[in-house]
Amino acid sequence: MEEKSLKMARLAIAALEEKKAEDIRVIDISQVTVIADYFIIAGGTNRTQIQALCDHVQETLGRAGFAQKQVEGYDSANWILMDFGDVIVHIFDRENRLLYDLERIWRDGRTVDPDQLR
Repeated sequence: MEEKSLKMARLAIAALEEKKAEDIRVIDISQVTVIADYFIIAGGTNRTQIQALCDHVQETLGRAGFAQKQVEGYDSANWILMDFGDVIVHIFDRENRLLYDLERIWRDGRTVDPDQLR
């Protein structure tokens, strides 16, 4: 695992925790696909909080020198996907998190306790 992706994941998790994201999950997908090393999945309670979570992750990683490649879903804020290359952050509302169930889809990846990444 690259040190860069580990640092990005740690910063993203800390940013999500600072803004009170719900049920943060980390999946190490480095052995499953080449698209990224980590998926970080988190929940928000409403549109405003989900956008605030996104903004804070962008700001935190940006200040650390990590450029965001793409963001999708910001305006609707029911599922925001943030692509930082080696780390992809998904922020969901409750309904869409249950609907898309990324944890099940990516079950071939290794679930990592966010506390282990500190």
